[in-house]
Amino acid sequence: MRALTWQGRRDVRVETVSDPPLKESTDVLVRVTSTGICGSDLHLYEIMGPYLDPGDILGHEAMGIVEEVGDDVAQVAVGDRVVVPFNISCGRCYMCGQGLHSQCETTQVKERGMGAALFGYTKLYGQVPGGQAELLRVPFGDTLPVRVPHGPPDERFVYLSDVLPTAWQAVEYADVPPGGTLTVLGLGPIGEMACRIALHRGARLVVGVDLVPERLQRAASRGVKTFDLRTQGKDLIEAVRGLTDGRGTDAVIDAVGMEAHGAPVAKAAHWLVGMLPDAVAERLMEHAGVDRLSALYTAIELVRRGGTVSVSGVYGGSADPMPMLRMFDKQIQLRMGQANVRRWVDDILPLLGDDDPLGVEGFATHTMPLEEAPRAYRMFQAKEDGMIKTVLKP
Repeated sequence: MRALTWQGRRDVRVETVSDPPLKESTDVLVRVTSTGICGSDLHLYEIMGPYLDPGDILGHEAMGIVEEVGDDVAQVAVGDRVVVPFNISCGRCYMCGQGLHSQCETTQVKERGMGAALFGYTKLYGQVPGGQAELLRVPFGDTLPVRVPHGPPDERFVYLSDVLPTAWQAVEYADVPPGGTLTVLGLGPIGEMACRIALHRGARLVVGVDLVPERLQRAASRGVKTFDLRTQGKDLIEAVRGLTDGRGTDAVIDAVGMEAHGAPVAKAAHWLVGMLPDAVAERLMEHAGVDRLSALYTAIELVRRGGTVSVSGVYGGSADPMPMLRMFDKQIQLRMGQANVRRWVDDILPLLGDDDPLGVEGFATHTMPLEEAPRAYRMFQAKEDGMIKTVLKP
């Protein structure tokens, strides 16, 4: 089959690799029809090289048609159309029973002290081959894949793999009160979808912050009050407070994470660590790593006293300095974590009908063949051509 493989920093290639076999009697094999490129994939492209090996297959946002099923699979059949959640959860352990599928005890990467395994995402999360490929082996065939109807285009459903549940959880964790206010930092796919979900769920005011004109324009067209970080700069805090009786918004979602704009020293450190031998780089990242924290610090300042900061952007540092005095004094609640995809599917599926209130059809700015994935990564990393969300077609 053809698959996108990691070969080094900023070096991904589509190559011919072996088809994945069924390893367990509960596995299913999915022929991928659509697969997304996620902002988290850029962390692999730029920063997380020490945890990858040349030839690793990337991608964790996939859907397609079931082509083969193991002997013990009863709930999914050949020919079914399915979406594959990005975290690999059994659906039966204690953590899955608590709705914490990203902490699944069956697939936790215990040798690394990490949570549930992920498709296409480094040794830290199991080094499981990903979905930017023609075929994908999916464990737990009876409980993990999400069956969706045939007929509507893939774009109606593909975002159930990651974008929709991640944005939904970000809003859920933000705990915006009815008629309340929310700021979203970062208007990439997750941030923009979080804005749409918050407005759909009744937020009175949603403020979106970014520095890419196309992202700001898209969010504004959906009723978001936008601020351009390039021009607003240090005045952003006061501008948001000016919309909220001087308090700040009830909640803030940090949809940016470790690659925040405006932290040149940390950016340089990330680059240097990525150039070190893997064993050395791993030790530094796991014991002395510091993220670019500009977005998180801004969220702490923007939120009103007694409000909530919800973090959906990925962080990877182990020694990040946090303004604990400020957080304690403002009585801030802080919630975060990988999305528990299966936990939110039943809430989201009713919104994917023909009325399409979240605008999932048309959400992708680019659709490209899998063979052009290396170019798509370069464009996404450089924010070229208004690229916000790309769907690849194997």
